[in-house]
Amino acid sequence: MSFASAIYAGHVVHVRHRPKQHKLRYSVFSLLLDLDEMPVLSQTLRLFGHNRRAVYSVHDKDHGDGVEGGLRRWADEKLREAGLEPTGMRIRMLCYPRILGYVFNPLTVYFCHAADGRLAAILYEVCNTFKERHTYVIPVSADDGPVRHQCAKEMYVSPFIPMDCTYNFSIQPPEETVSINIGETDSEGALLFAGFSGKRRDLSDGSLLRMLLAYPLMTLKVMGGIHWEALRLWWKGTPIYRHTPAANPVATSIILHNGIKKS
Repeated sequence: MSFASAIYAGHVVHVRHRPKQHKLRYSVFSLLLDLDEMPVLSQTLRLFGHNRRAVYSVHDKDHGDGVEGGLRRWADEKLREAGLEPTGMRIRMLCYPRILGYVFNPLTVYFCHAADGRLAAILYEVCNTFKERHTYVIPVSADDGPVRHQCAKEMYVSPFIPMDCTYNFSIQPPEETVSINIGETDSEGALLFAGFSGKRRDLSDGSLLRMLLAYPLMTLKVMGGIHWEALRLWWKGTPIYRHTPAANPVATSIILHNGIKKS
């Protein structure tokens, strides 16, 4: 059986420009999951579970408003808040799965396609290690070439990056390849580049098993890598910005054209 959902295997790259230069590159993979297809995937695949234990799993409590069984409802609500009608939309989520019960997703991206196939909006769900989550909902004005979005940073993410920053997204939506690029800037210009690029593979038990062998304990490696790179940045003398708890640990910003936040 073939699915609309898929695997994208590739690399994550981070490049810090200042005040200390720093680079990293890790091999990773993500799952592209059609929200309406996940129950079928969970029933069909032995290695994948939706809201249940499995070698690979995705739980609604890790995303959206955290309500089990409510991920599609949450996405629909956010699209309506942005002035879009989600009826008939196909929503696909690009994320890391839980592997043997563990995951940390720094960024989950939701691609929202209208009934005619046009990309209507992208939701950027950013998580930090303090169990806070902020989603930026941004309509797509044109479906031709890379999607470029911009918005102000609203949630603390890294102890080495100040809050007064802007996210500049450049997205190549998933087809045979996918590309997620984020340039973070402050008042002095470019500060950090982060990107993921991957190639599509069919989603099956065989493919998931091959991912397990090729990327063992990947999600633990992601969290371990975050702390290791933080140690390296600290050792280089990079300034530290203390965490200020978010007013709401799960929040959303609706972004209109030109990065303007909806009031």
